Amino acid sequence: MAELFDAYGTTYQDVVSDSIRFSGLKHDFFMRAKADLIHRRLLAEGHLEPGDRLRALDVGCGIGALHPYLRDFFTTLDGCDVSGESIERARQDNAGNAYAAYDGSRLPYRDHTFGFALTVCVVHHVPPPQWPAFLSEMRRVLRPGGIACIIEHNPFNPATRLAVMRCPFDEDAVLLRSATLRRLLAVAGFQDIEQEFFCLLPSARPTARRIERLLSGIPAGAQYACFARA
Repeated sequence: MAELFDAYGTTYQDVVSDSIRFSGLKHDFFMRAKADLIHRRLLAEGHLEPGDRLRALDVGCGIGALHPYLRDFFTTLDGCDVSGESIERARQDNAGNAYAAYDGSRLPYRDHTFGFALTVCVVHHVPPPQWPAFLSEMRRVLRPGGIACIIEHNPFNPATRLAVMRCPFDEDAVLLRSATLRRLLAVAGFQDIEQEFFCLLPSARPTARRIERLLSGIPAGAQYACFARA
Protein backbone atom coordinates (compact mmCIF):
# COMPACT_ATOMS: atom_id res chain seq x y z
CA MET A 1 0.00 0.00 0.00
CA ALA A 2 2.88 2.39 0.71
CA GLU A 3 4.16 2.06 -2.85
CA LEU A 4 0.67 2.69 -4.24
CA PHE A 5 0.22 5.98 -2.38
CA ASP A 6 3.84 7.05 -2.86
CA ALA A 7 3.06 7.09 -6.57
CA TYR A 8 0.27 9.63 -6.01
CA GLY A 9 1.97 11.81 -3.39
CA THR A 10 2.08 14.87 -5.67
CA THR A 11 -1.12 14.24 -7.66
CA TYR A 12 -3.48 12.93 -4.96
CA GLN A 13 -5.97 15.78 -5.04
CA ASP A 14 -6.08 15.84 -8.85
CA VAL A 15 -6.82 12.11 -8.95
CA VAL A 16 -9.57 12.42 -6.35
CA SER A 17 -11.07 15.39 -8.19
CA ASP A 18 -11.14 13.40 -11.43
CA SER A 19 -12.87 10.47 -9.71
CA ILE A 20 -15.72 12.66 -8.41
CA ARG A 21 -15.98 15.04 -11.38
CA PHE A 22 -19.21 13.38 -12.53
CA SER A 23 -20.92 14.58 -9.33
CA GLY A 24 -20.34 18.25 -10.11
CA LEU A 25 -18.84 18.67 -6.62
CA LYS A 26 -15.31 19.69 -5.73
CA HIS A 27 -13.01 17.91 -3.29
CA ASP A 28 -13.33 20.92 -0.99
CA PHE A 29 -17.04 20.17 -0.49
CA PHE A 30 -16.28 16.78 1.03
CA MET A 31 -13.40 18.12 3.14
CA ARG A 32 -15.63 20.79 4.66
CA ALA A 33 -18.42 18.29 5.27
CA LYS A 34 -16.06 16.07 7.26
CA ALA A 35 -14.61 18.97 9.23
CA ASP A 36 -18.08 20.34 10.04
CA LEU A 37 -19.23 16.92 11.23
CA ILE A 38 -16.17 16.43 13.46
CA HIS A 39 -16.48 19.94 14.89
CA ARG A 40 -20.17 19.50 15.67
CA ARG A 41 -19.69 16.13 17.35
CA LEU A 42 -16.77 17.31 19.47
CA LEU A 43 -18.72 20.36 20.57
CA ALA A 44 -21.65 18.15 21.54
CA GLU A 45 -19.27 15.97 23.59
CA GLY A 46 -17.92 19.04 25.39
CA HIS A 47 -14.39 18.53 24.06
CA LEU A 48 -13.94 21.98 22.57
CA GLU A 49 -14.67 24.09 25.63
CA PRO A 50 -12.50 27.21 26.09
CA GLY A 51 -9.19 26.22 27.62
CA ASP A 52 -9.60 22.53 26.75
CA ARG A 53 -6.35 21.04 25.47
CA LEU A 54 -7.14 18.33 22.95
CA ARG A 55 -4.32 16.54 21.17
CA ALA A 56 -5.46 14.81 17.98
CA LEU A 57 -4.06 12.13 15.67
CA ASP A 58 -4.98 11.40 12.05
CA VAL A 59 -4.10 7.79 11.18
CA GLY A 60 -3.45 7.33 7.47
CA CYS A 61 -3.41 11.09 6.96
CA GLY A 62 -1.95 10.95 3.45
CA ILE A 63 -0.89 14.40 2.27
CA GLY A 64 -2.84 16.05 5.11
CA ALA A 65 -5.52 17.41 2.77
CA LEU A 66 -8.07 17.58 5.59
CA HIS A 67 -5.77 19.27 8.10
CA PRO A 68 -6.24 22.92 7.02
CA TYR A 69 -9.92 22.44 7.85
CA LEU A 70 -9.16 20.96 11.29
CA ARG A 71 -6.19 22.93 12.54
CA ASP A 72 -8.19 25.35 14.71
CA PHE A 73 -10.04 22.58 16.57
CA PHE A 74 -7.10 21.06 18.41
CA THR A 75 -4.18 22.06 20.58
CA THR A 76 -1.94 19.84 18.45
CA LEU A 77 -2.61 17.75 15.36
CA ASP A 78 -0.37 14.80 14.50
CA GLY A 79 -0.56 12.65 11.39
CA CYS A 80 0.99 9.37 10.34
CA ASP A 81 0.94 7.33 7.15
CA VAL A 82 2.63 4.35 5.52
CA SER A 83 3.53 6.51 2.51
CA GLY A 84 6.75 8.44 3.02
CA GLU A 85 6.09 10.60 -0.05
CA SER A 86 2.70 11.61 1.31
CA ILE A 87 4.14 12.48 4.71
CA GLU A 88 6.72 14.76 3.12
CA ARG A 89 3.97 16.55 1.20
CA ALA A 90 1.90 16.87 4.41
CA ARG A 91 4.87 18.49 6.19
CA GLN A 92 5.34 20.99 3.37
CA ASP A 93 1.65 21.95 3.25
CA ASN A 94 0.88 22.00 6.98
CA ALA A 95 3.61 23.74 8.92
CA GLY A 96 3.12 23.39 12.65
CA ASN A 97 1.70 19.87 12.60
CA ALA A 98 3.79 16.82 13.47
CA TYR A 99 4.01 13.96 10.99
CA ALA A 100 5.52 10.49 11.18
CA ALA A 101 5.78 7.45 8.94
CA TYR A 102 4.73 4.09 10.33
CA ASP A 103 4.89 0.50 9.21
CA GLY A 104 1.15 -0.15 9.04
CA SER A 105 1.10 -2.34 12.12
CA ARG A 106 2.08 -0.47 15.32
CA LEU A 107 1.44 3.25 15.55
CA PRO A 108 4.62 5.18 16.50
CA TYR A 109 3.12 6.68 19.66
CA ARG A 110 2.96 5.80 23.34
CA ASP A 111 -0.16 4.44 24.99
CA HIS A 112 -2.86 6.98 25.94
CA THR A 113 -1.25 9.89 24.07
CA PHE A 114 -4.24 11.45 22.33
CA GLY A 115 -7.70 12.69 23.23
CA PHE A 116 -9.01 12.28 19.69
CA ALA A 117 -8.02 9.86 16.91
CA LEU A 118 -9.29 10.08 13.38
CA THR A 119 -8.97 7.92 10.29
CA VAL A 120 -10.62 8.94 7.01
CA CYS A 121 -11.33 6.45 4.24
CA VAL A 122 -8.37 4.32 5.30
CA VAL A 123 -9.88 1.12 6.69
CA HIS A 124 -11.07 0.03 3.25
CA HIS A 125 -7.41 -0.05 2.16
CA VAL A 126 -6.40 -2.25 5.11
CA PRO A 127 -6.60 -6.00 4.37
CA PRO A 128 -9.75 -7.26 6.15
CA PRO A 129 -7.85 -9.73 8.40
CA GLN A 130 -5.95 -6.70 9.78
CA TRP A 131 -9.04 -4.59 10.56
CA PRO A 132 -9.25 -5.64 14.26
CA ALA A 133 -5.56 -4.89 14.88
CA PHE A 134 -5.81 -1.53 13.11
CA LEU A 135 -8.68 -0.40 15.35
CA SER A 136 -7.04 -1.82 18.47
CA GLU A 137 -4.00 0.34 17.75
CA MET A 138 -6.20 3.42 17.55
CA ARG A 139 -7.65 2.55 20.94
CA ARG A 140 -4.19 1.95 22.43
CA VAL A 141 -2.98 5.48 21.66
CA LEU A 142 -6.18 7.11 22.95
CA ARG A 143 -6.38 8.19 26.57
CA PRO A 144 -9.23 6.61 28.58
CA GLY A 145 -12.43 8.32 27.53
CA GLY A 146 -10.85 9.63 24.33
CA ILE A 147 -12.88 9.73 21.13
CA ALA A 148 -12.23 7.84 17.91
CA CYS A 149 -13.77 8.89 14.60
CA ILE A 150 -13.69 6.50 11.66
CA ILE A 151 -15.02 7.85 8.36
CA GLU A 152 -15.69 5.45 5.52
CA HIS A 153 -17.42 5.22 2.14
CA ASN A 154 -21.01 4.03 2.24
CA PRO A 155 -21.18 0.91 0.03
CA PHE A 156 -24.96 1.36 -0.36
CA ASN A 157 -24.57 4.70 -2.15
CA PRO A 158 -24.36 4.23 -5.96
CA ALA A 159 -22.44 7.48 -6.52
CA THR A 160 -19.87 6.41 -3.94
CA ARG A 161 -19.36 3.07 -5.63
CA LEU A 162 -18.90 4.84 -8.97
CA ALA A 163 -16.33 7.25 -7.50
CA VAL A 164 -14.39 4.32 -5.98
CA MET A 165 -14.48 2.49 -9.30
CA ARG A 166 -13.10 5.57 -11.09
CA CYS A 167 -10.27 6.15 -8.57
CA PRO A 168 -7.04 4.32 -9.48
CA PHE A 169 -5.71 4.09 -5.92
CA ASP A 170 -8.98 2.51 -4.77
CA GLU A 171 -8.33 -0.63 -6.80
CA ASP A 172 -7.67 -2.57 -3.58
CA ALA A 173 -10.65 -1.07 -1.72
CA VAL A 174 -12.86 -3.41 0.30
CA LEU A 175 -15.79 -1.24 1.33
CA LEU A 176 -17.28 -2.14 4.68
CA ARG A 177 -20.77 -1.59 5.96
CA SER A 178 -21.33 0.58 8.99
CA ALA A 179 -22.67 -2.43 10.89
CA THR A 180 -19.40 -4.24 10.25
CA LEU A 181 -17.38 -1.28 11.49
CA ARG A 182 -19.49 -0.93 14.62
CA ARG A 183 -18.96 -4.60 15.39
CA LEU A 184 -15.20 -4.27 14.88
CA LEU A 185 -15.07 -1.26 17.18
CA ALA A 186 -16.87 -3.18 19.89
CA VAL A 187 -14.45 -6.11 19.53
CA ALA A 188 -11.54 -3.64 19.86
CA GLY A 189 -12.95 -2.51 23.20
CA PHE A 190 -14.61 0.76 22.22
CA GLN A 191 -17.82 1.88 23.89
CA ASP A 192 -20.67 4.31 23.21
CA ILE A 193 -20.45 3.61 19.48
CA GLU A 194 -22.59 5.86 17.28
CA GLN A 195 -22.85 6.29 13.54
CA GLU A 196 -23.95 9.08 11.22
CA PHE A 197 -24.39 9.07 7.44
CA PHE A 198 -23.60 12.33 5.67
CA CYS A 199 -22.92 13.92 2.26
CA LEU A 200 -26.43 13.05 1.12
CA LEU A 201 -27.29 16.43 -0.44
CA PRO A 202 -25.01 18.31 -2.89
CA SER A 203 -25.16 21.52 -0.87
CA ALA A 204 -23.30 23.01 2.08
CA ARG A 205 -26.09 25.42 2.96
CA PRO A 206 -27.19 25.31 6.62
CA THR A 207 -30.68 24.14 5.63
CA ALA A 208 -29.26 21.24 3.63
CA ARG A 209 -26.99 20.25 6.52
CA ARG A 210 -29.95 20.30 8.93
CA ILE A 211 -31.93 18.05 6.61
CA GLU A 212 -28.95 15.69 6.38
CA ARG A 213 -28.78 15.46 10.17
CA LEU A 214 -32.46 14.53 10.29
CA LEU A 215 -31.76 11.72 7.80
CA SER A 216 -28.37 10.72 9.23
CA GLY A 217 -29.65 7.35 10.46
CA ILE A 218 -30.60 6.24 6.95
CA PRO A 219 -27.76 4.54 5.00
CA ALA A 220 -28.10 6.90 2.03
CA GLY A 221 -25.28 9.44 2.36
CA ALA A 222 -22.10 9.09 0.35
CA GLN A 223 -20.08 8.47 3.52
CA TYR A 224 -20.59 7.63 7.15
CA ALA A 225 -18.77 8.29 10.39
CA CYS A 226 -18.57 6.10 13.47
CA PHE A 227 -17.72 7.78 16.75
CA ALA A 228 -16.66 5.69 19.75
CA ARG A 229 -15.17 6.17 23.20
CA ALA A 230 -11.98 4.41 24.34
